[in-house]
Amino acid sequence: MSGPVGKATPYIDGVQKATGQAMYTDDFRYPNMLYVGLLRSSYAHAKIKNIDIKAVEADPAVAAVAIGKDIPVSFGVLPISPDENAMAVDKVRYVGEIVAAVAAESIEAAQKAVQGIKVKYEPIREFLNPADSLETCAPDEQIHDHTKNGKNIHKTAELRFNDPEKEFESADFVRKEKFKFAGVTHAFTEPHSTIAIWNGDETLTVISATQVPHYLHKNLSKVLGLPIHKIQVKKPTLGGGFGGKSDPFAHEMITAYLSMKTKRPVKCTFSREEVFITNHGRHPTDIDMTVSCDKKGNITALDTDVIIDGGAYGSFGVVTSYYNGVLLQGPYKIDKFGFRTRRTYTNKPQCGAMRGHGAVNPRYAVEIVLDMLAHDLKIDPCDLRMKNFLPENTLTVGQLRITSNGVKECLETVRKKSDWDERYNKLPYGHGRGVACGFFISGSALPIIWNRYPQTVVHAKLDFDGRIVMFSGASDIGQGSDTMLVQIAAEELGIPMDFVQVEAADTKTTPVDLGSYSSRVTFMVGNAAKMAVEKVRKEMAKAIAKEKGIAIDSIKFNDGKIFTKDETLDLSWVEGVEIAMAGRGAFVESGFYISPKLGGDFKGSGAGLSPAYSFGAFISEVVVDPETGEVNVEKIWAAHDCGKALNPLAVEGQIEGSIHMGLGQALSEDMRYVKGQIMNANFFDYRIPYSVDTPEMDVTIIESNDGEGPYGAKEAGEGPIHPVLPSIGNAIFDAVGVRMCELPITPDKIFTKIKELK
Repeated sequence: MSGPVGKATPYIDGVQKATGQAMYTDDFRYPNMLYVGLLRSSYAHAKIKNIDIKAVEADPAVAAVAIGKDIPVSFGVLPISPDENAMAVDKVRYVGEIVAAVAAESIEAAQKAVQGIKVKYEPIREFLNPADSLETCAPDEQIHDHTKNGKNIHKTAELRFNDPEKEFESADFVRKEKFKFAGVTHAFTEPHSTIAIWNGDETLTVISATQVPHYLHKNLSKVLGLPIHKIQVKKPTLGGGFGGKSDPFAHEMITAYLSMKTKRPVKCTFSREEVFITNHGRHPTDIDMTVSCDKKGNITALDTDVIIDGGAYGSFGVVTSYYNGVLLQGPYKIDKFGFRTRRTYTNKPQCGAMRGHGAVNPRYAVEIVLDMLAHDLKIDPCDLRMKNFLPENTLTVGQLRITSNGVKECLETVRKKSDWDERYNKLPYGHGRGVACGFFISGSALPIIWNRYPQTVVHAKLDFDGRIVMFSGASDIGQGSDTMLVQIAAEELGIPMDFVQVEAADTKTTPVDLGSYSSRVTFMVGNAAKMAVEKVRKEMAKAIAKEKGIAIDSIKFNDGKIFTKDETLDLSWVEGVEIAMAGRGAFVESGFYISPKLGGDFKGSGAGLSPAYSFGAFISEVVVDPETGEVNVEKIWAAHDCGKALNPLAVEGQIEGSIHMGLGQALSEDMRYVKGQIMNANFFDYRIPYSVDTPEMDVTIIESNDGEGPYGAKEAGEGPIHPVLPSIGNAIFDAVGVRMCELPITPDKIFTKIKELK
């Protein structure tokens, strides 16, 4: 038997999910449980003059009522911008912000009770778009009083290297274009849900649909004033996250507080409308992008100015601000490079992290501009890209360390498989093809909260029954990280996968892991798991070698057996376990991962640092109806460099999922607001692609075998979304000759552009 690593492996929880047996947060029931109702603001920006809860407190179906001043400590996923409260204190900052909460005997009683809470508001000037927030305003009008110069700017991130502006003055070819992107949200299947249980020993258990149990744990401790060792956070099966569950959330704080107050289990599950109101999706963005090149098609400079609409609170916004710039340093070599990003506060639900965090919109802009430059130079868009790729084992101008790099093979693959050279720019009017490339991190090298811990720890326990139990704080959010842990243990010990079990994402029983975000889990947790199981194997070999009087290095583990090549040793796995247990019983070995020291010493140098980077190239084929502007994406050829595919089935699924999500942002998805009120907070009006919209997908996995990844692996969950959108945009130009610089690319926009050409 050869090991499971590198083989298509069904997820270990696949049958449970498919048969409805998997337990999601809302599936849990506890005796004497209460239910949360939330009163939300009807104003976008207003002072809270008074909250009257007397009538609700007298309701026999209500066990507890809470308002913002009961839980006043602010929080946030980033310790540098903890600007959110569990409920509004003194004023509200967006329509739908939580103002008060009740815990009642039933969902219906809770929903009815909150309507009895009376709030008196005093409206304040509303800031509903970034242009308003860039203007100076009166101190009492500011969304947050910590912003500077009387403006509602949350963060300005700016870096420049080697004076790109000066290069534009003498460059052979320069393109400057403006781009506009609507806000989009994650549209995960499972709504937010949390259960809090105040235990008899005065400890708190929180079961929540979260991607970040560790950071939720720390923020619960901060907000509730409860020692961290008295809190347990558990993540059960999760119904999708895509970044939308990677913050600690207000409802989690509220639910926990109400459980502590009532000393009863309390549950809060959102409606779909509440999920939309909570948002934390991709930022609406305005980009001015300038790129220059010489007569041979070598990129000589890139500079961009970005304004992003952050909504009312910080979330991941400081990181987002930097990512909009620094992640433009690949996949191309650009020595004269700069950016400025301004993240504004506005009176709308906050934006945060979403698949491909911070880099999807700028990637669209730069790939469209490169396509324009290729046409200016009259060279093939693939040729222009091929000429400018970063080499492997290099540093970018901003000190991002590039290790493995399969981007050339990615582009060569899709170019050949799509018959690009024979068909690009040669199809009938209305039919077109476009190309784009991508670049993304395989885990952030710096933790969100600075400390001396590893970024992840994995325990591997061997017991008398021959079972290996992998204890990991990593959150499987559908990407298959639990399956990866089993694969690695089985690979290293040469045993069937059914000998391995996983205990994951429980802050009481599993070691620290920072969560599922920034495509960090396969790279970081995989390395830690491999280290832990290697230690188990060495301990077993040590015990067996001592008992049998043979050399440790001669012992092999494979096919459920422990043996030597010369056949002086031939044990079954169970026999080997018995020898290893002799005189001591079960034992646990730990593995960990800490990123290598990376980056420069300038301010902002930590942004975008990663132990490895993934690369990709996509080609899309579209059909555009010039009479209506309707776009059909017929086929997408995708090649993604994931280092090594530990589970090719999972990697293909991640690439296909990225295509589907990218298709939605490119063509149809748009968070629409009127006076701060979201108007399409449901899956009828917020148009994600249906199955009939899904194009044919030709997926190729490129393996560059990164020297630092587990078995050579890098990420495959977020990087593949970046080339999707611009490859569609460039294909539309090839089809009907119009450049689409505003997303989503709806039929009316295409139709208008076509009319302007005539």
